[in-house]
Amino acid sequence: MTDRRRRSDTPSAAALPDREVRDVQRRLLDHLKHGIGKDAGDATPHDWYMVTARTVRDLLVETWIDSLRQADHSDAKRIYYLSLEFLIGRSLKANVLSTGVLDVTCAALAVLGQDLDAIAEQEPEAALGNGGLGRLAACFIDSMATVGIPGMGYGIHYHHGMFGQVIENGEQREMPENWLARGNPWEFARPEVAYPIRFGGHTVEYRDQDGRPRRHWEGGEEVIATAYDLPIPGFGAWTVNNIRLWDAKASKGFDLARFNRGDYIEAVREASASETIAQVLYPDDSTSQGKELRFKQEYFFAAASLRDILRRFLKRHGDLARLPEKVAVQLNDTHPSVAVPELMRLLMDEHRLPWGEAWEICVGTFAYTNHTLLPEALETWPVALFERLLPRHLEIIYEINARFLDDVRHRFPGEHDLARRVSLIAEEPEKRVRMAHLAFVGSHKVNGVARLHTDLMRAGIFSDLHRLFPDRIVNRTNGITPRRWLNQANPGLSGLITARIGEAWKTDLERLRELMPLAEEEGFRAAVMAEKREAKERLSRWLAHRISGPLDPSSLFDVQVKRIHEYKRQLLNVLHVIHRYNRLWAGDDVAPRTVLIAGKAAPGYAMAKAIIRLINDVADVINRDPATRDALKLVFVPDYNVSVAERIMPAADLSQQISTAGTEASGTGNMKLALNGALTIGTRDGANIEIAEEVGEENLFFFGLSAGDVERMTREGYDPKVFVASNPALARVLDMISDGYFSPSDPGRHRPIIESLTSGGDRYMLCADFAAYLEAQDKAERLFVDDPDDWTRRSILTIARMGKFSADGVVMDYAREIWGVQPTHPAGALHVA
Repeated sequence: MTDRRRRSDTPSAAALPDREVRDVQRRLLDHLKHGIGKDAGDATPHDWYMVTARTVRDLLVETWIDSLRQADHSDAKRIYYLSLEFLIGRSLKANVLSTGVLDVTCAALAVLGQDLDAIAEQEPEAALGNGGLGRLAACFIDSMATVGIPGMGYGIHYHHGMFGQVIENGEQREMPENWLARGNPWEFARPEVAYPIRFGGHTVEYRDQDGRPRRHWEGGEEVIATAYDLPIPGFGAWTVNNIRLWDAKASKGFDLARFNRGDYIEAVREASASETIAQVLYPDDSTSQGKELRFKQEYFFAAASLRDILRRFLKRHGDLARLPEKVAVQLNDTHPSVAVPELMRLLMDEHRLPWGEAWEICVGTFAYTNHTLLPEALETWPVALFERLLPRHLEIIYEINARFLDDVRHRFPGEHDLARRVSLIAEEPEKRVRMAHLAFVGSHKVNGVARLHTDLMRAGIFSDLHRLFPDRIVNRTNGITPRRWLNQANPGLSGLITARIGEAWKTDLERLRELMPLAEEEGFRAAVMAEKREAKERLSRWLAHRISGPLDPSSLFDVQVKRIHEYKRQLLNVLHVIHRYNRLWAGDDVAPRTVLIAGKAAPGYAMAKAIIRLINDVADVINRDPATRDALKLVFVPDYNVSVAERIMPAADLSQQISTAGTEASGTGNMKLALNGALTIGTRDGANIEIAEEVGEENLFFFGLSAGDVERMTREGYDPKVFVASNPALARVLDMISDGYFSPSDPGRHRPIIESLTSGGDRYMLCADFAAYLEAQDKAERLFVDDPDDWTRRSILTIARMGKFSADGVVMDYAREIWGVQPTHPAGALHVA
């Protein structure tokens, strides 16, 4: 087959050379015959997915091997991204687009009576993540390959990804999501890459041949980490990187003697217990067993990854002092923080380096990305758990802490409380290891993911550590890949943009600024408006199979899609919906609106699940009411994932980013929706502020308290009842929920939610922001209804000014300022005729 991987201007199918179409057709049939064992007449839709994926994978492998060879030959510094989540989504369409074989693949399949879009629907969701953190990791691996940075992601080969969400009687139910049940054609098993990972046991002190004291960890149980590789191509397939996922295998297999004695359960118990480590993403940690499994997962993947990194480094370099020169390890949140004591253990216990040299290597190698401002979300683990499962690591953590606190006391004599606050060990109410502190002290750079978030890190959760290390905290505002979130998710709009300004925007998002003059063109506005209408109709057809009742594509599509959490304030959205319902009943002139909410609640998060139940109860009443259902629809879209997001985001008119100011680290859903032309209604939180600076504050609908207001009101004593008493509309909405209007069969069902907003203190200040939120919603509605042409003009300007939020540019900033590497392909240099 002619190499089309680096062609970005693929011709129409009619213009394709017959030999290219025939070659792809031959490859498809060859995989069908020799890989599936069928001929075309017997192939199922899933068979066609498997053979199409393997055909595209063949192209990836060629470039992948070239990329690895080139990186080895150049001895380039490698970047390793450790993340407990990689929210990859489906791969077929993404890889077809990246390799530049869309047209030829479609044409070859058409000859065989098949359709690529229908085949792509057969692919299960690679649900290896939960939300923004996991999707950020996936975007970064894509961007690293696109800009030419050799590197790998490391995670866990979960057999069951993020749970499947079904709604039964309005409640979330979690279902196993066995995405590997029929195999994964994109992955390569690497059984030869296997490392024993120890849990438990004890440490032994001895003296080496030079008489120096040493420590050795032994005993306990071992689990074998085995590797699976997923190739991730950059756009244009210049470079292919990969994500290496670790599966867990028992170190001891089937116990035949016990089996022969009839003890069948015990014969496989050890193997089954070992392999649970890789079974489920985010086990329910509301139980002690769930907590222990989560702890084991974090160490398992961090330890296997570091062993693999050192093996690769030592193949070419004998001097471990050069590790920071040739290796950068990015810790994506606190989940891999245990890598800090693990690297120290490897360097000291296995490679015999002295403490000072090992610590210098460790700090020079690691960098840490913080993703939360909520103190309760900063991960801590009981010292007792470390004592039982990782005794050597606890010794190392204690030593890190002792040396660190000695330095603090030396630099700040007399400030005894400072040492307590920055200690890696929290003493009360029980001894716990502060994993964020461990990552901070063990890294040379710590970054926030939006400017406000970073400022609040310096002033808030890490203020003491910032005082000790004033140059360590830096900002790197998050980004998204335009290939997935515009080119793939919204092909109609993408094609319209490309037709007017060319393809360069796909790898240089700043080129979208060339759209700005087109915002003043009536014809272009009409074309964009038509594409939005088509996206809304497409989403409506898809949802028709999942919900009862049609949607009105001419209504304002008001969208909030993200993990369900109190601070993200889906509840504030629902309060507004009920208020609109009341206005409709009062005869007010309220424009048609479709409110779409999607997201999953953590299995053990009772309040988040209660909010989902309320959303569905409210929807059940409103959507059935003949007096209002034509003007207001509330839809909870179940089982939100990447593929569902790709359907919803192109159709959104209004993007709800309404977290309490000072709680959202950044957000990336806000970026994806804006890139697809949705206007934002939101608080001055996370990356909303920087989006406004780019697209123009006049093109957003800001409302509510600032982070400073929230801090001041909390300090002075916030009383939500004051705001309820002064706002009859809010009081009425709360009374309706509390009195069971939306749950007549169980009137008290939602009272705990109302109590959390009133007597419970309303921690996230919904009552304080309610009036301002309504005002902003009314302002957005007036613009949408009274001047749709101006709405579209603002939408185009929003798209045009989103260049700052490309993951490509963010990754290049990481490369230069945190990792110390130079990308092979600068942004905008990938365009080939």
